Amino acid sequence: MASSTSAFLPEPVDSGVAWLFPGQGSQQAGMGRDVWERSAAARRVFEAADRVMGFPLSALCFEGPDEKLRETEFAQPAILATSLACLAAALERGDVAARPAFTAGHSLGEYTALIAAGALSLEEGLGLLRERARLMAEASRAERGTLAAIIGLDEAAVRAICREASADVCNLNLPAQTVIGGTLAAVARASDLARQRGAQRVQELNVSGAFHSRLMQPAVEGLKRAIAAVRVSAPEVPVVANATAQPLTTEEAVREELGVQIVSPVRWHDSVTLMAAAGVTTFIEFGPGRVLTGLARRLVAEAKLVNVSGWQPA
Repeated sequence: MASSTSAFLPEPVDSGVAWLFPGQGSQQAGMGRDVWERSAAARRVFEAADRVMGFPLSALCFEGPDEKLRETEFAQPAILATSLACLAAALERGDVAARPAFTAGHSLGEYTALIAAGALSLEEGLGLLRERARLMAEASRAERGTLAAIIGLDEAAVRAICREASADVCNLNLPAQTVIGGTLAAVARASDLARQRGAQRVQELNVSGAFHSRLMQPAVEGLKRAIAAVRVSAPEVPVVANATAQPLTTEEAVREELGVQIVSPVRWHDSVTLMAAAGVTTFIEFGPGRVLTGLARRLVAEAKLVNVSGWQPA
């Protein structure tokens, strides 16, 4: 399928830059309000999001309530819209004047990265994410699960614990920071084993489901049908995939990635390492929070890190 030009990509290329987009958990009431007030381009993003969602998503971003903003069905599209509004405002002001060497996003942030890279239109990408969030929330209600961060054990040790406890590795954020998921009983058992085997810290996460675990399997077929129904183009900028930590450069690769992503671990530290090895020295995170630049700081000590979470002071 022919590629359509992304509204978020300038013509010049900066081979030393990567754009990062955050995932669920970064949301907070008030996000995006300042760019909406000051940037016509950001307002257009929020207006499009409101149309696609069929309700004022922008008002939820700006005003909350926090309880609703934490729900998967609302958190995911809200974060995507805010992240793209921050990018649009930065482009409009000229703070960002070149396209990056790569885009990448953590979990739902991968959808944001694909829109920024021109693989999905804003409208179709947001509509697809809305369906993903609905299916994930439905799977979470069908079998209650949770996530926990294991800090201070390497990946091999955590994988062994997960096998024993019938839990799953869900996010590989740092070499010694892994998020596991599964049923409440499985995560509790795995957490106990991690403490016994020397984990520095085990922290249950405040989430509504075991995302990227086997508990999301009921959502896969519905998501694949939704993916088949949308237009996908080859990305104009390589998008580093969550499931493989390899660049996505074709329509077929994007479709395959999105079909497996919700039941596959997010290979984040491998993704950042790949971008750094390819010459990226600056990571710009667009959207609420600073989680991804915080991880990048741990992985690429000499990197320049930039957060664009709102209207940047002149």
